[in-house]
Amino acid sequence: MLEDYAEQFFKALCKQIGEDETREGLKHTAQRISQSYQNLLDGYAQSPTEVLGSVFTQGACDEMIVLKKMPFYSMCEHHLLPFFGHISIGYLPDKKIAGISGLARVAEIFTHRLQIQENLTAQIADCLLNELMPKGVMVVCEARHLCLEMRGKQRQSSIITSALRGLFKKDSRTRTEFMQLIKD
Repeated sequence: MLEDYAEQFFKALCKQIGEDETREGLKHTAQRISQSYQNLLDGYAQSPTEVLGSVFTQGACDEMIVLKKMPFYSMCEHHLLPFFGHISIGYLPDKKIAGISGLARVAEIFTHRLQIQENLTAQIADCLLNELMPKGVMVVCEARHLCLEMRGKQRQSSIITSALRGLFKKDSRTRTEFMQLIKD
């Protein structure tokens, strides 16, 4: 079904810009577009709760757990152009901990949806807050946006967003410790 839409879109685009969609280099472009978007946007078909995986009560600690600068790619919901960078996630467990790969999978679910960076950061933090019920969660996302860099004035810059919940919001020492841990 997505393949049919991609083909219709691609034919209309080529006609609009004066391109021949039947030329050799473009013959299979509609199928490649369809396959790309199926992969790039597969986060809708998965549940963040399920991909978090096993949550453990045994071994829950009272120290910060950090996933530092995980690379990601996402699609801007306003322009359907990529934005990409890295995400750092930290949380202070209360009674539950998740596997580190579960943290990465949760982030990936949300990055594989049409997004704006501000919502992406908040969705990851809120999911972990709801599922793990930690003392605090902090997510920092730094990204380059091709919708900014390729259009208009073509400015290259990084956008940084953060979401703070619980102790990270209330206690500046906790925030500072996290920021020190994710520094280069």
